[in-house]
Amino acid sequence: MPFKINDTSLYHINCLETLGWEVTVCNMLEPEDSPCRNVLKTKSSFGSNLIGFLNRYIPFNKLGSFIEIGGGYGYISRDLLRLYPHLKATLLDISPYLIERQRETLGKDSASFINMDFFETVGDFLSGFDAAILNENLGDFPCACGLDREMLRGGSTATEDCGARLDETKRLINKYGLKLPEGDAVNFNTGAVLAVEKLCRSGIKYIYLGEHSCESEAPGWIADRIKIKPSGNPEKISLNGHDEYTVKFSHMVSVAESYSYVIKRGLFSDFIEFIYDGRMNFILTSNSQKDEHETIRQFIEDIFKYEYLILCRQ
Repeated sequence: MPFKINDTSLYHINCLETLGWEVTVCNMLEPEDSPCRNVLKTKSSFGSNLIGFLNRYIPFNKLGSFIEIGGGYGYISRDLLRLYPHLKATLLDISPYLIERQRETLGKDSASFINMDFFETVGDFLSGFDAAILNENLGDFPCACGLDREMLRGGSTATEDCGARLDETKRLINKYGLKLPEGDAVNFNTGAVLAVEKLCRSGIKYIYLGEHSCESEAPGWIADRIKIKPSGNPEKISLNGHDEYTVKFSHMVSVAESYSYVIKRGLFSDFIEFIYDGRMNFILTSNSQKDEHETIRQFIEDIFKYEYLILCRQ
């Protein structure tokens, strides 16, 4: 596998016109009549379930502001402002299309909307916020693909356009002592790790991160019905017009630990709780081709594939 940097920025800036084909956990729970909502203990949106969980760690009632980075259609910020209307909200997104959708969802006067690349924010911009939210977008950030040991030792070089990203990748691996999977063609979430470093350096008190993990596995009580094997190596997900990569959460944990953040790590199933009854058992153990059953199976599998981090600065 030849070395390359997987970068989705141009796609999101120039080509993205809908998220309708991209099945995210958040979007699957958005319709009120969603079959995925109907199997939950708390039958509400993704944002409502998430915020109810985050309240255990983040005192939103005592905060003044938050920023959501890469906020999709704006559903999480909408739900957060419904519960805590005193918060000053900022949404930052590289996609001009998504910024307009976020304005539609929240109302143009309810928040500040910034259309720019998160990695281009400078100075003390981020330190002005009490909390940051990044949900299901870390896999869009640049990923170094096909790294070999010789390249990391400096014995080989990348093409000129990848050279700076390769240097950044080496710096992150060396600075934080990050261990790579065995093999000579491994992938590294340069953008995701760099994002956590950028957030932690800013000193933001509370950070939430959620994404498709390459290290997750279903807990023992359901492992025979949810077949998930952690690879430990970020894996490609081919989507419409671009590729994303799953994320190695242990690398992000190492960065956050170096900045003395208290860390809570877990699976989306911690806050997206579903009812396990006879119907659910049938859906998970049968080969039913009914559209509703296939949708629910994918949804249940995803809440065990996706991990989250909650970082709290002491």
